[in-house]
Amino acid sequence: MSFLAPVTVPANTVALVLTQQQPNTGDGGGQGDDFGKSSPVGFLLLLIFLIAVAFLVRSMTKHLKRVPASFDPEETEEQPGEGEAAVDAEPGATDSTEPAPRQREKSS
Repeated sequence: MSFLAPVTVPANTVALVLTQQQPNTGDGGGQGDDFGKSSPVGFLLLLIFLIAVAFLVRSMTKHLKRVPASFDPEETEEQPGEGEAAVDAEPGATDSTEPAPRQREKSS
């Protein structure tokens, strides 16, 4: 007696069932006379899509050439706060070490 018999007998049965000729019901499973053939309209649509993709790639490369290599801010030799006051400070802004001026309260 073989240990593989319980496995091979069902496998042989399944193979025989699957290889049997199916009865002809008149339906080719969607594989009629025109199955696998394309029309000139489909070919034209494919060409239009390929041209559109070529223009999109061209546009993308133009935009990517404009992107800087790094988005880090450029560092200058003199940091703000060292030496003279920063040039880009807002007029009327106070230094953080000085206390803010008090506003007078209106009395009624």
